[in-house]
Amino acid sequence: MSTSSEAKVEPARRIQFAFTNEQEEFRTAIRRFLQEKSPPTAVRRLMDTAEGYDPEIWRQLSEQLALPGIHIPEQYGGAGFGMVELCVVMEEMGRSLLCAPYFSTAVLATNAILNAGTEAQHASLLPDLASGVRLATLAVTEPNGQWDPHAIQLTATPNPDGFLLNGVKTYVVDGHVADLLVVAGRLPGTAGGEGLALFTLRADSPGVDRRPLPSMDPTRKLARIDFHGAHAEILGNVNDGTQALTRTLDQAAIALANEMVGGAQTLFDSAVNYTKLRVQFGRTIGSFQAIKHKCADMLLEMELAKSAAYYAAQAAAVDDPEWPALACLAKAAASDMYLHIAIETIQIHGGIGFTWDNDTHLWFKRAKSSEVFLGQPDYYRELLMQRWGV
Repeated sequence: MSTSSEAKVEPARRIQFAFTNEQEEFRTAIRRFLQEKSPPTAVRRLMDTAEGYDPEIWRQLSEQLALPGIHIPEQYGGAGFGMVELCVVMEEMGRSLLCAPYFSTAVLATNAILNAGTEAQHASLLPDLASGVRLATLAVTEPNGQWDPHAIQLTATPNPDGFLLNGVKTYVVDGHVADLLVVAGRLPGTAGGEGLALFTLRADSPGVDRRPLPSMDPTRKLARIDFHGAHAEILGNVNDGTQALTRTLDQAAIALANEMVGGAQTLFDSAVNYTKLRVQFGRTIGSFQAIKHKCADMLLEMELAKSAAYYAAQAAAVDDPEWPALACLAKAAASDMYLHIAIETIQIHGGIGFTWDNDTHLWFKRAKSSEVFLGQPDYYRELLMQRWGV
């Protein structure tokens, strides 16, 4: 058979779903670490603290596993891996519900710097993020609650030393503990995708006012940040911000989808195990046909969302042209699946499922917060249609 037909195969059709042996070993090491360091008792303890994480655990996952820099190039102190390995980390963290500023630092801020920064900025900012000695976050949303870059209103006014930021950012993940802020803003008088850029500044800079926000999910801390003429430096160039920010949010959507898959797996395992223990009418409830059908539906829904999340991660890793659309698909599917499985798991547990003493409600709250984090499922379905040209 001629090989000419093989040469015409599109890149997306060559994407493989199987993880390599090295990736599976990597997953096993992370899972073992998180089982020891992030049991439900630790989650409950840390979510009640103001910081929301344990600095000692953060130091250990940084030094022993090098997780903050997993996808940072080696020349900047990272491990030099890619999107697939990052999503393996996110899936395992979602499974254990780790309380740590990982998503804000490694997924949001680091990717924003990689996407928008210059070579000099990479060399200056990334090594401390890779080693875990510096925490960072990305501030996008404002009081309007929109994740669309075109909705950004915070202004960045040029001055001789850089830019002065004025405006409000809210729902900033770990914004109250971050050392470095990456802020999305626009030049005065611009609108839409024009004049949009990313800026960096120290969180303790004059003109920066931070305060934690109460939220339904205490395992993922949020903050409001007010900027009153705060001095910042631009990442990259003016007008490059729209593309860099969009790419960063797409990468974050894929990472979040994989995190949700991990959390859903924990809930599903909990539900199945409970059906084998709970006895009613002299039989375990797992023997009832209605429960069997419910668990089968949950498994099917979870596996479909898992496939979408894995596919999107591997497409992004090889820079397939379709990966931004696949990111939307993965986020929408995982959001719907995670919340549905959380609801069904609580129903299977009965009244005890939502009591404070049962751990199920912790993952339920994360499922609900993840549904709206980075944008509602409907927002991503609409974005998916736009990217497919529908």
